[in-house]
Amino acid sequence: MSKTVKPTVAEPVPAPMFTEELGRAPDPDEFSVGLREWLARHTALLQHFREVIPLTIETRDAQLRPLHRLLYDVGWIRWGWPADVGGFGGSVLLRGILHEELCRFGMRLPESMLLLETLAPVVIEYDRPLAKRFVNELISGNKTWAQGFSEPEAGSDLASLRCSAQRDDRDYVINGEKIWSSSAHLADRCLLLARTGHPEERHRGLTFLLVDLDAPGITVRPISAASGRNEFAEIVFQDVRVSAERIVGQVGSGWEAAMYLLQWERGMYAWQRQADLHSVLGEALAEPELARGAATDERIGAAYRILHALRMATRRTLGSLARAVNPGPGISVDKLLLSKVEQAVFEVVRELRYQAFEFGDRPADDALRADYFYARAASIYGGSAEIQRTILADRVLQLPGEKG
Repeated sequence: MSKTVKPTVAEPVPAPMFTEELGRAPDPDEFSVGLREWLARHTALLQHFREVIPLTIETRDAQLRPLHRLLYDVGWIRWGWPADVGGFGGSVLLRGILHEELCRFGMRLPESMLLLETLAPVVIEYDRPLAKRFVNELISGNKTWAQGFSEPEAGSDLASLRCSAQRDDRDYVINGEKIWSSSAHLADRCLLLARTGHPEERHRGLTFLLVDLDAPGITVRPISAASGRNEFAEIVFQDVRVSAERIVGQVGSGWEAAMYLLQWERGMYAWQRQADLHSVLGEALAEPELARGAATDERIGAAYRILHALRMATRRTLGSLARAVNPGPGISVDKLLLSKVEQAVFEVVRELRYQAFEFGDRPADDALRADYFYARAASIYGGSAEIQRTILADRVLQLPGEKG
């Protein structure tokens, strides 16, 4: 069943800026100035997307996905993506600027935009023909994909995945389970990492497939987190047939492709989140009559310091991505900083808005509590803090292992 979303706005969509008729891609400064001017001119059109985000994931998607489509229709979100997949070309930096300027303007990024930056690059890199067929639906926001990595007994250890995809004539038959897939119950497809080889092959026997989530044999169940929202979902595959044409890249190239994906999941996503968290903290500090003492001010300062450190780290990573340079295992620094920043910022916001957090019954208070509790998981999802420290110790610092 299609989940295509169309924009619902009160005004006509304005004429696009910086279209391909420009004959060249705008430079980052030109793009940033033009975007700020466009946002300022269309405040009324965009006001709906600056309101308090609803509590549930489902209503949040319904409110914010039309923003994604609007940005596509106007052209902003098409910059920084290759022309043959529906973009206008130009530097990856333009995508980073778009995310930051939207947050600076007081908007939250749709989940569909966050997933776009995580999943589209790996398909573009490893299977251009498949990307030409499907990636534009992600860029436009017409459809979304889920990420099928973690399993009940294989979280951060991807090499121990058990979900299998076995060749049967022209198809692959998939059996197994994925869990902790963000917003998978709202997605149209899944970028699935499955085992096409033998278990003893470990990382060498993995392959990516692009699977339609409405295919026979697939069950998607939302998972309610401590936030009270259906943040994640589990996906169960029972004799699901997928055409061999949906293999991303080559059979057995899944591990290499997954490592490529991580630079976007941890690099570009961390850039998006630091932009959003700057807005979250700034809005909390802008509230009048806050009861703040010296201890609170110290915690605010500490949160800002680590938030700025994250910004600098992800700025460096974004520069590497723009130059097509894989940052390698050092990307774990970004992930560690992000988890610390998420928790530090929302601890401060909770302290600043203590009355609302503890006793408020407005939708905004519900959203505040949900965001706080979701932040508690930041040191676990996407690779736990312990795993990231081990990667940095072994592969970056090359520290000696523990003696058994």
